[in-house]
Amino acid sequence: MILMEDTGSHQQPPENLVKIPLEEMESFYRFLVSSDGLIYEIMQQESSPLCAADISPDLRKQFAFLSGGRGQNGSPIIIFPEYPEFGELEEQEFHNVLTYLTSIPSLSSTGIGFILVIDRRQDRWASVKGTLLRIAGSFPGNLQLVLVLRPTTLFQRTISDILFKFNKDDFKMKVPVIMLSSVTELHSYIDRSQLTQELGGTQEYCHEKWISHRTAIEGFALMVKKTAQTLQSFGTELAETELPNDVEATSNLLTVHTEKKDKMKEDLRIALCQGGRLLESINEPLVKDPDYSMNHDELENLATVQRLLGQLDETETAFDDFWDKHQTKLEQCLQLRHFEQNFREVRAHLDLVYDRLSGFSEVGISPAHAEHILKELTNHEERASEVMDQALSLASDADQLIEASHYAVDSILPKCSELRSVCEEISTILRAKKAYLFKSVELHQCLEKATKWYDDGIYLLASQPVDKCQSQDGAESALQEIERYLDTANQHKLTDLNGIWRDYDSVLTQDFRDQVDKVFQKQLSMQEMFEKRRVSLKKLAAKQTRPVQPVAPRPEAIIKTPVSSPAHREKSIEGDVINGNCKKGELHLQNEGSSRHPSVSDEEENFAVLRRHVMNELLETERAYVEELLCVLEGYAAEMDNPAMSHLIPNTLLHKKDILFGNMSEIYQFHKKTFLRELEAYTDYPELVGQCFLERMTDLQIYEKYCQNKPRSESLWRQCSDCAFFQECQKKLEHKLGLDSYLLKPVQRITKYQLLLKELLKYSKGCEGEEDLQEALSSILGILKAVNDSMHLIAITGYEGNLSDLGRLMMQGSFSVWTEHKKGHAKVKDLARFKPMQRHLFLHEKALLFCKKREENGEGYEKAPSYSFKHSLSMSAVGITENAKGDNKKFEIWCNSREEVYIVQASTPEIKTAWVNEIRKVLTRQLKACREASQQKSSDQISPLTPSSTGLTLSPFKTNPKSLKKGDEKKTEPTTTDPSSAALFKNNDKLKDETVVSPNTERAAVAKKRFTLQGFSNLKSQKGSSPPSPDHKTKRQSDPTPFGFRDAGPHITLTRVRWLSTSSLLQTKRRGFTKASLSMDASEENDGYSSAEDPMNSDPEDEGGKKLSPGKYVVVADHDKSGPQELTVKSGDTVQLVREGDDGRWFVRNLRTSKEGWVPAANLLTLIGESKSSQSLSSSEGSGSGNLSTSSSCSETYTSFSDIKA
Repeated sequence: MILMEDTGSHQQPPENLVKIPLEEMESFYRFLVSSDGLIYEIMQQESSPLCAADISPDLRKQFAFLSGGRGQNGSPIIIFPEYPEFGELEEQEFHNVLTYLTSIPSLSSTGIGFILVIDRRQDRWASVKGTLLRIAGSFPGNLQLVLVLRPTTLFQRTISDILFKFNKDDFKMKVPVIMLSSVTELHSYIDRSQLTQELGGTQEYCHEKWISHRTAIEGFALMVKKTAQTLQSFGTELAETELPNDVEATSNLLTVHTEKKDKMKEDLRIALCQGGRLLESINEPLVKDPDYSMNHDELENLATVQRLLGQLDETETAFDDFWDKHQTKLEQCLQLRHFEQNFREVRAHLDLVYDRLSGFSEVGISPAHAEHILKELTNHEERASEVMDQALSLASDADQLIEASHYAVDSILPKCSELRSVCEEISTILRAKKAYLFKSVELHQCLEKATKWYDDGIYLLASQPVDKCQSQDGAESALQEIERYLDTANQHKLTDLNGIWRDYDSVLTQDFRDQVDKVFQKQLSMQEMFEKRRVSLKKLAAKQTRPVQPVAPRPEAIIKTPVSSPAHREKSIEGDVINGNCKKGELHLQNEGSSRHPSVSDEEENFAVLRRHVMNELLETERAYVEELLCVLEGYAAEMDNPAMSHLIPNTLLHKKDILFGNMSEIYQFHKKTFLRELEAYTDYPELVGQCFLERMTDLQIYEKYCQNKPRSESLWRQCSDCAFFQECQKKLEHKLGLDSYLLKPVQRITKYQLLLKELLKYSKGCEGEEDLQEALSSILGILKAVNDSMHLIAITGYEGNLSDLGRLMMQGSFSVWTEHKKGHAKVKDLARFKPMQRHLFLHEKALLFCKKREENGEGYEKAPSYSFKHSLSMSAVGITENAKGDNKKFEIWCNSREEVYIVQASTPEIKTAWVNEIRKVLTRQLKACREASQQKSSDQISPLTPSSTGLTLSPFKTNPKSLKKGDEKKTEPTTTDPSSAALFKNNDKLKDETVVSPNTERAAVAKKRFTLQGFSNLKSQKGSSPPSPDHKTKRQSDPTPFGFRDAGPHITLTRVRWLSTSSLLQTKRRGFTKASLSMDASEENDGYSSAEDPMNSDPEDEGGKKLSPGKYVVVADHDKSGPQELTVKSGDTVQLVREGDDGRWFVRNLRTSKEGWVPAANLLTLIGESKSSQSLSSSEGSGSGNLSTSSSCSETYTSFSDIKA
């Protein structure tokens, strides 16, 4: 679509429509006129459809031709030479030739009329008559004169004269027909120069040459006409072209039009070359003979060709002019599209710069933080400068377009102004932000300097030795130190608070104001403390009568300040501002009378200073850590999505950003937005920071995911570490270390926390937050253990199930393992018994996995071991024996009533104890869940039992007679039929003589001799139907109750303790117990809760091992000496009971060190009974009374889950 210029219209056209300037339209018009004229001038081609090439065979018969001669009045001459076969010519041939010949002369010549010269000198009258009749009947043009050279023979000439006169009217010609007898008569009508040599003239004529010229001229004319029409169509197409809206389409359009233009130019060149050759051919006679005179037809041909060539040149010139303007328009359109595209990109970048600048509104929470923000702003300023340079460069290019009279000035000018305006605005904001942050950094540095001066002052007060201040010289020296320090106050402390409010008002947020106030208050408080210390020291230095030894203050003289909250903690009795939560006193020397004593707050203040140093290290390293994470994420991770860097990224690294960096982004967001800010809230209360760790302990578990991904990350890094992408990123960041060092930062950070917490805990003894710090330390260590365990867990291979279905991983470690299997009545030991298998055990909540550890070759994480899965045991089907074969590093894990036994040896007794305790917890939880599920059902199945009395030994020294309650009293006692409620015991000496009985025999024995679980569980409340033994004494509540017996049963003589799984208990229920009266044959052998068919799993090797004496106990928890008469014991020590105390403590002898002392009874778990006589508790079928036996010769005793206190 073309829009003409309209000076009266103010509406801006759409960008894809372009105003065509008036000069371009004029050029286009000239081009069209030239093309039309050229087409019109091609020898009236439209009125005569015949061409020489079409009737070339007829023309070559030469029965008529145009010689080029003219009559006296300029009439064209057509000559009919001698042609004997003239009468045989077809009418169409005759008509075509005459029509073509009459169409060749110009319109002015044909308007005068043609002169026909008919040469029939060698023919007869009949031929003359026939020729005249045919011409008269079908001549297509105007005739002026017909000249006939009649036959020359006498007879034919006489006959022709006579017959012509009589037949003259038959010819019906409107022009005269003159009969000539000779060429001499002909010369009187036509000049000889206009006649060919055959007619006695001088004109040279070659018919073949004439046909060739006519064919070439007409071909050239057709070519010129076609070229002119093509040019006209192409010009119209160019003028009506709608300009595209994008760069690519505009560029393609310019290319297409240029290609078409080149083709048009090539056609013009060919036409001009052909016209030139034709012109040379027409001028050839003149070249050969300069005196040659061209006839009228040759002159017309020459003029026609020259005119065509001239108009062709004019058309080409008009087309070139029009093309230049069209090409300029397309190129300007392309420039406009490039400008618009660059404008959109630069504008988007400017918007990003502006939005990013809007985010720099923080003043920072510390000097490092403020400097970090300022550094970020500086880096952003560099990137913004690059963008603004691009914008200004684009605006400069736009100015050049405007100066070059671009057609879209109205569109370019506003965009150019917008770019300059936005750049100016961004520059203004940048200057304001930098000034804002410079003030923030300056104030932060002042606060930091003041805080450091305060800390150094506190440290100076805490570090002055009290004993040296007792002398006059020491007091003077300390006084001079204080004086020198106070002299530096003006260089460091805040002096004018109002001046700060005034000078830094623009950056003072509420938090910042509070921080300034806090520092100012600290200064005031410290100055008071220094003043008091100075007064005290002056008194000491003024007069020294005699040396006085420092005396510890009486408890009531110690000044203590209770601390309840962070707000209250700011205040102390003497305005103390030492940051801490310990109970503090004023740090000064007191002079009461002639005695001087140091305040106990000196040590506390020293600890407060040390806590502050640890806290500062925690905060500084945390901020550095956050900055390093951000640097990695922006300098490496974000660059992987940068198109400009894509060519540097190898194929092995494509789309693997999540593998390389893991969840580092999640870690960064947590520390940046949450953890760092919360830690900074405890800056003045470092001893309370444990609470912060406890609140975020769940969030810190994100490190487990990062560590689990670390092997994959490191493997990928090793494959791509040398690629150009990482080198370029490292170069931009100016890092001395590679990316792998920064990928290790999260692992290093999570391990750093426990070290800092340990330091804080060491300096926070007696403080309010000590328990939180201890719990936080334990939790962090738990996370590290979980992370470490998970790293081992992911290395397990060959396990077909889902490890997550096994529950939480409790523990993992390497052990030596022996196996034993029962087959029938015999015990079969594996060949590997004497050469233990090395197995790595993984204890889950629901299963215990046995794996074989395999060391891998490689570097880094690839060198980490892998674990081949071998087999697993369900925790619902296992039991444990805590001591195996007298070795304090061994324990047993067994299942299926000891048909499968795994003897596990740890590297140390401590590891063995930890594993046994953890397995015990797992089994206890299973029992508790099983008990809760079956308690209601079990209570419905219990029937009342007849009370009986039983005497039980409760300790090696004291016994307690118990009797069952009667009637309604017994209903209050808990009863259960759950097999896990009973403790079953093995007597090896007795079982050696027992024989294996069949199931029927077992049921018979159960009917005759059994003891009930209800009777056993109610032993604590039995009232006597049978008298107690004389040696029975009342047991105190403070007595230890190993293995969970809490006033519910006797202290059974034990050498090894076996814990049963819930499945074993249920299996026992099916085998040996029935409904309300659950009993067991006291004489048959029992292996845990196994049937009577299972033989005793004893070993001569076991019996020959180390045996404990009666009255000896195993220590299960460390106890440190806290009093002069207390004894230090370690877990695993064996002690001999000497006597029991009244406060829950026993006086024992440590058999390892031979030392004696008091220890808590609760720390003694495994015990050996004192009685050497075998007592039996039997129950007749009818009486319901029973007697429970214990024996000192018993080598194994089994306890069920009911023996554990939940």
